[in-house]
Amino acid sequence: MKKFLLLILASALALSALSAQDSGTYAIKVSAPNGAPALSLATLAVKNPENYTFVAADTISAEFANNNADFIIAPINAGAKLYKMGKSTYKLAAVVTWGNLYFASQKKNFKLKDIKKTELTLFGENTINSSIALAALEKNKIKAKSVSYLAGAANTQALLLSDADSIVLTAEPALSAARMKNPKIISYALNDLYKKATGFDGFAQAGLFVRSETVEKNPQAVADFLVQAEESCKKCSSTLSEVVSAAVELKILPNAKIAESAIPNCAIRFVKAKEAKAQVETAANIDIKQYGGTLPADDFYFGK
Repeated sequence: MKKFLLLILASALALSALSAQDSGTYAIKVSAPNGAPALSLATLAVKNPENYTFVAADTISAEFANNNADFIIAPINAGAKLYKMGKSTYKLAAVVTWGNLYFASQKKNFKLKDIKKTELTLFGENTINSSIALAALEKNKIKAKSVSYLAGAANTQALLLSDADSIVLTAEPALSAARMKNPKIISYALNDLYKKATGFDGFAQAGLFVRSETVEKNPQAVADFLVQAEESCKKCSSTLSEVVSAAVELKILPNAKIAESAIPNCAIRFVKAKEAKAQVETAANIDIKQYGGTLPADDFYFGK
């Protein structure tokens, strides 16, 4: 009888623990690259910074292998490739950024057609971003005289500032930081060209990925967090001052002036994965090797 009562008590405690985990007491852990994608969750992170890890953009793939975070923000192609290879159990829960890339120059009266006459400097050779940039230009009948590459947006930002004749692809917030130093810089959003080419408002760039284990053990916590994440993304356009304050406090961006300029140009928008599938596939088909050679399988997309 005593053993039976102990068994009942142990079962009750286990059920209670599971209930507590799934009722909002479970602390969601998030990893994100320190930059534009992190802005999507800034108003959440500033309230519980101990639950958020911001890493260098070029190391975010390691977070999938670590398998510690409940959610990871990362380039969609990176998450898709790892999932396809069986090296990740993280599924795409939502697309949160839709392209923060810009063609820019100090040239007086700079127009996109000027790209036809000179060298265009992109960042990230053999990446989905550079592939989309070149494809969007081509679809709009703009072909650069020649193309060169630098490592990252900070590098093309430096060239933009140092060479008055250069035309570069850079990204927010690097563009806003450059414009603070030289207000004469003229820029054009890649998204405008992409929309003319595809009909879509921006391309599926960074996603919010959820760990399968967390979904299995804490489905309510996952559902609650996704609601909060959507609200956080909305604030990037509806409550800019709150996001600016959070971004500066978390050191995602260096100061409020750059934040106020950059955030509206980062195309942050929460779209559930299955609703964004067509847009993910459109971007993937531009350079399918960046997605592992095939489109993501249906089970890569989390949700209903």
